[in-house]
Amino acid sequence: MRYHLRTLGCPKNTTDSEQLTRALTRAGHRPAAADEAEVLIVNTCGFIDAAKEESAEAVAVLERGKRDGQRLLVVGCWAQIEAPRIRREHASVDATFGVESWDAIVESLGPATPGDIPETGPARAAPRSSAYLKISDGCARPCTFCNIPGIKGRDFRSVPIDALVLEARRLAEAGVRELVLVAQDSTAYGDDIGLREGLPRLLERLAADVPGLAWIRLMYAYPGFVTPALVETMAAIPQVCHYLDIPLQHGSASVLRRMKRPHNLAMVHDTLDRLRAAMPDIAIRSTFIVGFPGETKAEFEELLDFLRAGRFDRIGAFTYSPQAGTPAATLPGQVAPRHKERRYRRLMSVQSRISAEIGAAQVGRELPVLVESMDGQTAEDGSPIFVGRSYRDAPEVDGFVFCRGVARPGSMPRVRITGALDHDLLAEPVSSDTLLLTPA
Repeated sequence: MRYHLRTLGCPKNTTDSEQLTRALTRAGHRPAAADEAEVLIVNTCGFIDAAKEESAEAVAVLERGKRDGQRLLVVGCWAQIEAPRIRREHASVDATFGVESWDAIVESLGPATPGDIPETGPARAAPRSSAYLKISDGCARPCTFCNIPGIKGRDFRSVPIDALVLEARRLAEAGVRELVLVAQDSTAYGDDIGLREGLPRLLERLAADVPGLAWIRLMYAYPGFVTPALVETMAAIPQVCHYLDIPLQHGSASVLRRMKRPHNLAMVHDTLDRLRAAMPDIAIRSTFIVGFPGETKAEFEELLDFLRAGRFDRIGAFTYSPQAGTPAATLPGQVAPRHKERRYRRLMSVQSRISAEIGAAQVGRELPVLVESMDGQTAEDGSPIFVGRSYRDAPEVDGFVFCRGVARPGSMPRVRITGALDHDLLAEPVSSDTLLLTPA
């Protein structure tokens, strides 16, 4: 059977879709464009209201184009928590499946027909230079605003190191240069399977056993669990990017207590200091929520002060949206939407200045970039420009480096930073040897 799969949400959803794709391929099904497929599948996100609405719109779009005889399946996080709403509001949906229901989804399609499997074997995806590796799933943290434990389960489940090394080797052999490690809480990796300092041990194994990887990037480190061993390992292994994502959520201790998040801000500053002492060039990203229930003007000002002191390279920010079934949804002092939006704009304005200052400080540096594409743009003199990312830029959430010249996607030429925009950098090749690479 021919299927069309659309993925929404975070990188963890991307890895889930890759697992589903492999299950469908093993069963003899093959991908196709939406207008050619017998079954349409949407892997949804249900983390916050905006994600749910994006999922609903994606389903509605496929509904409008659905042909007679086509089936529409809604799967993943949104389907896990709001299947009755989906069936009520989207009459053309044939079935819903919760998270990690690969076998059930494949079984629902029935056996593949001989014509589904090309004689040369399943079609291969286009080569990728970057890929996500989900190292664990589930979350037992008590955050009052988050419905992830209800979606993914409170039992934390680490993937054994040998299995992760095997998958990393497969990806490297397929041309992947950068491996991005993701989880609900990457710093808890190995706790459930008896591994002490599991994340540093995993990094050591990946670097030693998969030498073809140029970069290994860490995302979603939980505050308070960035151990000295992890910092030392990151600093010692050349393949590990000097980059860390630590979602802190707020900068006021009283708000963090209501969130049931780590609220020892002195510990946070100590962690930042240890990271920067071990890796002076490290890029640190974080995430913050504005307008959490009860957030006062003074608490919001504490967040801005924390942002100024922390000097994060980049942040992600969200206005709080109450999620059914979470403790914060029923807390008193829900902040009015207009106040949330105003605070969000102020937060991003403060961070934009910080990011711009840090970006300007990169001018003159020489560093490798992982080429993403030739985007068709040209410089003022008509010369071509290629687009890449430095170690400071995680895929999908951070900026780009725009460099004069022609470079093959997946290559890693060395460039010199010549300018900084609000979120991106400008560069030129260090030498002509890296300039005229023939595009693939």
